[in-house]
Amino acid sequence: MKTLPEDLPNDVEALKALFLGQAKLLGKKDSLLNEKDSQLAEWQSKYQLILEQWRLAQQKQFGKSSEVSPGQGELFDEAAVEAEENDVDAEPETQIISYTRSKPKLKPLPKDLPRYVVVLDIAESGKVCSCCQGELHCIGEERSERLEFIPAQLKAIETVRPKYVCRECEKTGTQNVIKQAPMPRV
Repeated sequence: MKTLPEDLPNDVEALKALFLGQAKLLGKKDSLLNEKDSQLAEWQSKYQLILEQWRLAQQKQFGKSSEVSPGQGELFDEAAVEAEENDVDAEPETQIISYTRSKPKLKPLPKDLPRYVVVLDIAESGKVCSCCQGELHCIGEERSERLEFIPAQLKAIETVRPKYVCRECEKTGTQNVIKQAPMPRV
C-alpha cells in the first residue's frame, strides 16, 4: 500500500507515530533478511562440503590410486627371480613324453532324428572333361552331417556331393581331375 503525500497527517505527533511504526517494520524486515542471509550461507557451506565429499569419492573410485593393488610392485621383481634361478641347481626341467595320438572322430548323429538328404550335384554341362571332352563318371561321394536347430524342432541334414572323374583321361594317364559341387554355406 502506497501512502500519498495528501494522505499524511499535518500533526507532528501523528507523523512521529507513523515514522516509528515504519521504523519498526523496517527493523523486522532487516532482521528477517539477516536471518535469511545466515541460512543461505549455512546452505552454501553444506553444499560445498557435499560437493567436496563427492569429488573425493569420485577420485577414490576412478582415480589413479584405484588401480594400485597390494603386492603389485612385487610382480616384476627381477632381482628376486634371478636370485631364485641362481639357487636352483642347473638341472633342466624337461620331460619326455611319447605317445601316439589318434585323430578325433565325430560321432554320428542319432538315427531317431528326422533326416533330410540334400544332394549337391554339378550341372550336366560340368560333367564333361575339360581336357578331352569325355564324359565324367561317378567315383564316389562325400557325405557330411550337420545338426540344425529350429526352435522346438531338431533335424539332421545330410549333404551328398558326388565326385566325378574322366575315364578317358584315367586310361591314358594324361590328367586326373576330380570334379565335385562345392559345400553349401551354412
